[in-house]
Amino acid sequence: MSSLKSAIERLSSLGEVEQKPEARATFLEFRDALTQGEVRAAEKKEGRWLVNTWVKQGILLGFRLGELTEMGNGLSFVDKDSFPARRFSVADRVRIVPGGSSVRTGAYVAASVICMPPMFINVGAYVDEGTMVDSHALVGSCAQVGKRVHLSAAAQIGGVLEPVNAAPVIIEDDVLVGGNCGVYEGTLVRSRAVLGAGTILTRSTPLYDLVRGQVYRASADKPLEVPENAVVVPGSRAVTKGPAWDLSLYTPVIVKYRDEKTDRGIELEEWLR
Repeated sequence: MSSLKSAIERLSSLGEVEQKPEARATFLEFRDALTQGEVRAAEKKEGRWLVNTWVKQGILLGFRLGELTEMGNGLSFVDKDSFPARRFSVADRVRIVPGGSSVRTGAYVAASVICMPPMFINVGAYVDEGTMVDSHALVGSCAQVGKRVHLSAAAQIGGVLEPVNAAPVIIEDDVLVGGNCGVYEGTLVRSRAVLGAGTILTRSTPLYDLVRGQVYRASADKPLEVPENAVVVPGSRAVTKGPAWDLSLYTPVIVKYRDEKTDRGIELEEWLR
């Protein structure tokens, strides 16, 4: 992939890339590799997640090259022709249940993933084996979702396409994301964590660990990180500044770490997959 990487980086640096005849062919090669999971926006190496800046550059190149066109069969859509909706076949072994779901070309969706209607997976996303994307759930641009993850109804996994060096939202293996959760701004959720319904995670929100007596925060060079096996629920903390109005602010709270009781409560049925 080194030659493709070099070509994408070179084209991304050009001001008039639309005039280069090889640009679209290079982009289409890149888009195919992205769709097949051969390249991805971030990768885990030696326990650390690293951003592949050139992959984000390739996605942005596609938007520069794309032209508005009419799409859809029966329904009318107008979008960039460089990122049409993906079409799946039985050979892909992805279950797309009828009802208005959409996956953009340039998103990797592994075999045995289940997509419940309506849901949306954006370009650059990576959704690994055995994951369920439930109704009204969103997997944003460049988000990385691991194996056997359950994104419950109305869960929002935010996209981080720009700036190109920013880490995307990462959900590691065997995580349960409860209904109406929102995970944004490059947050990293480690494997086997459980996010209770309505939990919101962002860079600006501290995460309080009642078990270990710690407070986790994002920094300039590090995202908010949810520890492995943590069980997180919505909480609140008192406002100590300003008028004495007895107000509280939302904050996520780790109330326990996964145990056998937790595992029984969130066990996923393999028959569904």
